[in-house]
Amino acid sequence: AARMGLMVSVGGFHVDWDASTLLLFAAVFILTASYIRNCRRPTNFPPGPWTLPVVGNMHNLDHHRMHLNLMRLAERYGDVFSLQLGQEWMVVLNGPAILKEALVNQGDSVADRPKLQLNMDASHGLGLGFSSGHLWKQQRQFAISTLRYFGSGSKSLEPVILQEYTHCAKRFRDFKGVGRPFAPHLMFYNIVTNVICSLVFGHRFEYGDKDFEKLMNSFGSCLRIEASVCAQLYNSFPRLMGCLPGPHQTVKRIYQNIRDFIKEKIKEHKQNLDPSTTGDYIDCYLNKIQKTNLEPNSTFHEENLVVCVWDLFLAGTDTTTCTLRWLFLFMAKYPEMQEKVQAEIDAVIGRSRQASMDDCVNMPYTNAVIHESLRMGNVVPLSLLHATGQELHLRGYTIPKGTTVIANLTSALFDKNEWETPFAFNPGHFLDEEGKFRKRAAFIPFSAGPVGRRVCLGENLARMMLFLFFTSFMQEFSISFPAGVSPVMEYYHFGVTLSPHPYEICAASR
Repeated sequence: AARMGLMVSVGGFHVDWDASTLLLFAAVFILTASYIRNCRRPTNFPPGPWTLPVVGNMHNLDHHRMHLNLMRLAERYGDVFSLQLGQEWMVVLNGPAILKEALVNQGDSVADRPKLQLNMDASHGLGLGFSSGHLWKQQRQFAISTLRYFGSGSKSLEPVILQEYTHCAKRFRDFKGVGRPFAPHLMFYNIVTNVICSLVFGHRFEYGDKDFEKLMNSFGSCLRIEASVCAQLYNSFPRLMGCLPGPHQTVKRIYQNIRDFIKEKIKEHKQNLDPSTTGDYIDCYLNKIQKTNLEPNSTFHEENLVVCVWDLFLAGTDTTTCTLRWLFLFMAKYPEMQEKVQAEIDAVIGRSRQASMDDCVNMPYTNAVIHESLRMGNVVPLSLLHATGQELHLRGYTIPKGTTVIANLTSALFDKNEWETPFAFNPGHFLDEEGKFRKRAAFIPFSAGPVGRRVCLGENLARMMLFLFFTSFMQEFSISFPAGVSPVMEYYHFGVTLSPHPYEICAASR
């Protein structure tokens, strides 16, 4: 058979290239051109490891320990360094000082979100979590005022949380039994999700409800997949990966199921909508749509409502559940600390009444244990990704508009210069010499300080749920590991959130 090829003339010599040689030359040429065009860092850009064509620095990253990997890279390249994932340049921030400088002092410059394909598939640039600019500002302002109206930072949600604990504790006593080993994961998910359901939908779900369990499992699956290698490849090469099977295709189907669930709830609300009644977040939003439908710059419409409801669940359900799992794991691991918490509960609250947020200020040790669980649990290790909405200057470097910024919160929570025993569970980190609770500047488990532009909307609600549920359970029960069980204190899977390995505990009535 005749060989397919190409005859070229180079310096007067004739060279006969066959198809394979020609393809190899083309591949080398394309990779070289790609390297020259995309792999050189912009002028005065932060330093970082060498990049490779096409994949950038993906080979430098440990995708199972990303937060720790970035801390090690910071030791070599500094607290502000750069990476390239695919064709996308990113800047990584490490340490409490630089995190505060960027996210608080220059918060307006990094208030945007990058347009990653997986997030765009979920939100289409709408909602609260992954939107930017005018749309984000309108939606955030409405969410803050509405959550304040329903009392996410005051006492008005206390009865909802305490009533949900009562439902959960009754089911625990009736069906799980006291003294027998049980996995607390589902119990935590039940109470946290139902509190948010009460706020958003205006009602709770009965435990065992199939729709309820499907909703809970869906949110957890999304957060795990979104931090996977496959998701990063999809974000870097959406056209190519969009044609291939993998977890990124699974999460897109989950996205659609969640959207359909929320749309059905909105449809039910519209059928019974009363402009004079504001029973929940959806009611308030639908009324807002009617009031602003003629305003030219309004961003209030039903598709935005779907994504906002989704974001409110994501902001609170998995993060608060993971924190409770860490908190109870630490209490079972350190029974002497559990006893000190219970002694404080007995002294301040007693056994005859329920806890209240007013008690928190008088319970420094319990408050310190919760804060130390948030620190050691490191539930959101890399926060959510930021993007520069304008040129940013940090440590003498110039970061152009549109650059993705990774805020490595882990680097602040375990900073050796900020914490006396950074890698040990020590509630004393949050107690002064007199035993009073003290705040720590490096404690940023949600975001960089209470004034950060992208500070977590659900932080106040999360703190309320953690304190009331934890004290209510410790008031009634003591927990321990089953006989002969040695717990695993490491996180289970790396993801947007970090949860502990599945475990079982035993609860005994006090």
